[in-house]
Amino acid sequence: MTYKGELRKMPTLLREGRVEYQMLLFDTETKTEQLIPMNELIGTNITISYSGNIYCIDCGRKTSKSFAQGFCFPCFKNSPMNAECIIRPELCKAHLGEGRDPEWEEEHHNKPHYVYLAATDKIKVGITRDSQIPTRWIDQGASSAIKLAKTPNRYLAGVIEVALKDTYDDKTNWQSMLKNNIDESIDLLEAKNELEMVLPDDIAQYICDEDYITYIQYPVIEFPKKIKSINLDNDTSFSGKLMGIKGQYLLMDGDRVINIRKYEGYQVAFEY
Repeated sequence: MTYKGELRKMPTLLREGRVEYQMLLFDTETKTEQLIPMNELIGTNITISYSGNIYCIDCGRKTSKSFAQGFCFPCFKNSPMNAECIIRPELCKAHLGEGRDPEWEEEHHNKPHYVYLAATDKIKVGITRDSQIPTRWIDQGASSAIKLAKTPNRYLAGVIEVALKDTYDDKTNWQSMLKNNIDESIDLLEAKNELEMVLPDDIAQYICDEDYITYIQYPVIEFPKKIKSINLDNDTSFSGKLMGIKGQYLLMDGDRVINIRKYEGYQVAFEY
């Protein structure tokens, strides 16, 4: 079977603790999309071939180069989807009715957000909209996660995240994550309880009463021992056995990996 379209972030579903993936290929010209169930392809051979065309994931125009995972340069500079507060939420102004696009900000950022603790090879702190749980945790390749605090907007979640950065990192070590280097000694509930004791009152008021830990298993038959990244700009076509999927990465035989999110907007043919 051969499918053609532009790569997008893979949709996910957590069913009984195990992640189910789909490959999403979008056609800018027809505004249609195709979804390919991926779990059933693990252990089989696939081929991805890049056509050389890139289309902006925001405005849809053809671009010779992709910026910030899928944007043309004007959208990279001006789109609210790529505003500074995406990376640094403590700078968000949606709650003030401001931003690159106040209407978009109101819909996406002036909404309840969670601050969470997630476990990979260590504990990291992060934030996401309430509608993006557990999607955000899956995209980061977390093995488990717990809600720490709930805020009415992105700005306050960012303020809490910044306050916790001296205690917990906000970055994922993607190579350790893909190798499945999990610290089994991590206790997220204990970490949350310890933070509740030391957080200042203005932050502690947002602590969640919910203490449920979400555990996540990924469809992988073999994790890579060494990481060899596939670069579609150089390796415009690659084939091999799909060994698994974790985060937004396809894990191929020969310790090869490709980050699908990095190549959003790239027009490809997907064969299996």
